[in-house]
Amino acid sequence: MAASALIAGLGLWLWYGPIWALAAVLGMLVLFGLHHLRQFTRLIRWLEQPPDQPLPTGGGAWEVVFAALHRRARVAAEERNQLGTALERFLLAGQALPEGVVILDDHHAIEWLNATAESHLGLSREQDTGSPITNLLREPDFVSYIEAGQFSEPLLLHPVRNPGCSLSLRVVPYGDARSLLLSRDISQIEKLETMRRDFVANVSHELRTPLTVVNGFIETLLDSLPELSEEEARHFLTLVQEQAQRMQRLIEDLLTLSALETGRPPPSEESVALDELMAEVADEARALSGGRHQIDLAGVGGDSLLGSRNELRSALGNLVSNAVRYTPTGGAIRIAWEKAADGSGSFSVTDNGIGIESQHLPRLTERFYRVDRGRSRESGGTGLGLAIVKHALTRHQAALEISSELGKGSRFTARFPVQRLRQ
Repeated sequence: MAASALIAGLGLWLWYGPIWALAAVLGMLVLFGLHHLRQFTRLIRWLEQPPDQPLPTGGGAWEVVFAALHRRARVAAEERNQLGTALERFLLAGQALPEGVVILDDHHAIEWLNATAESHLGLSREQDTGSPITNLLREPDFVSYIEAGQFSEPLLLHPVRNPGCSLSLRVVPYGDARSLLLSRDISQIEKLETMRRDFVANVSHELRTPLTVVNGFIETLLDSLPELSEEEARHFLTLVQEQAQRMQRLIEDLLTLSALETGRPPPSEESVALDELMAEVADEARALSGGRHQIDLAGVGGDSLLGSRNELRSALGNLVSNAVRYTPTGGAIRIAWEKAADGSGSFSVTDNGIGIESQHLPRLTERFYRVDRGRSRESGGTGLGLAIVKHALTRHQAALEISSELGKGSRFTARFPVQRLRQ
């Protein structure tokens, strides 16, 4: 544009003289300056706006400048979008982690935390971001752990804000003096470990008693065999056999319960005729009773259950044998099958025996839980029967219901859903 002004000024010089020529050149230069000032002002205004605003259009050399800026702005916008997407994915991944994650700055102040950490530690991302973690989580063990700075081993913490929860906390330093605080809920692991220890202790105790009896009688036989009569020797051997059978029942029940608890796929399901199954468990009850109880069978029809015959036989048989063991001589036991209006069915065993106090009912299906340990052992129970019943019924989508009143008897009911019944 400056060259055009000079050429025009030279023409005017030749035609109108130097004054007009100079005036024209100055005018054109002023217009040229105003044009660039306007474009420059538009550029400044655009730079002051948010980065997502469109670029202004320009003329001449400014068109080239704006085009270059437009390309640069487009690339920057794409990079921002990519970074935003990556950040969003990172945050979503952090929220989806089953472990708690807290990002701490160089002063151990919270920069970010996921929902799991909020639940574990009783914190709030909206309210607690920016606050030092030791001001919020004032557990003495945790504060000492953070201040010591020795993070090679995790910290086991039972937070006051989350009663009943056991957390494994680990701090992982990274970057510029920042760190990650990772929390993991190990409550279930601790519970399983406690159950394992109790299980081993219970099995050891249950096996120790009959083994002690067996060893004692064997020592007596070895030391006094020449002096014992045939009747006395037979009596001792009978007692030894009873204890050996008790250990055998315990081991068989342990193997059965282990197979049910490990989630092993059930055997091939079949249609199990209820009349045959109930007659079988009733015959077993009469044999175990030896005529000491009145045992009635009611409600047997043409229904069948879809499932594993062996597991159903074990579950229902345990309910019936328990009733025989805990009902005094002369008592009555009723074994019944009933169908509900919705098509479901229930197998029940009702007795008028000693009954069970209400505080014991929720724990009856625990392994080795006994209301009266001495009476249970005398009756030949292993303490695993109802645990087997519970797991076997669960595998058949059935539920066990227990109602009892001390001194009046008990009722154990196995309820089967309609999809398990066959006409």
